[in-house]
Amino acid sequence: MVALHTPWMGLVLLGVLGVLQTQANAQVSPQPNFQQDKFLGRWFTSGLASNSSWLREKKENPYVCKSVVTPMADGGLNFTNTFFRKGQCDTRTLLLRPVGSPGHYSYMSPHWGSMHGVWVVDTDYEDYALLYTSGTTGLGWDTQMAFLYSRAQTPRAEVKEKFTTFAKAQGFTEDTIVFLSQIDKCLE
Repeated sequence: MVALHTPWMGLVLLGVLGVLQTQANAQVSPQPNFQQDKFLGRWFTSGLASNSSWLREKKENPYVCKSVVTPMADGGLNFTNTFFRKGQCDTRTLLLRPVGSPGHYSYMSPHWGSMHGVWVVDTDYEDYALLYTSGTTGLGWDTQMAFLYSRAQTPRAEVKEKFTTFAKAQGFTEDTIVFLSQIDKCLE
């Protein structure tokens, strides 16, 4: 049963930990007046959308994972992600550096060795955050992903609908939007 969920953590990490190369996207910009200090703390990855054919072929029961966001001295963010993988908790850290407008960050992909980007597109800081990535993988595949982060392990129905609307506005279809399953491991 665990083997079915392992590919999902890899997919989540593709977007979160740096497999995507930054590209400018005219449809997406950081939230106006983004307040980084309110964005800090614990979040749960609750939903994702991707144009990846791998996602459409493998979307069986991915698990929610935990992220803890803390400030860095340079004004960036330390994004520490903990997830259940291969029968144990695994933790990965991403160092987000500020780029231009507040809410837009770059980071070095440990996998591809190239710079990438993260946009905090919408957040109310207390309930949800919508993030977007766009780029080209090291294999030359153009990939776009959207993420739903929530403060609660189970987001409210209204938040899920907001994410679905956001993802569809970015060109994702219903079959490319996934809400992650709950698991009692690695979330505390």
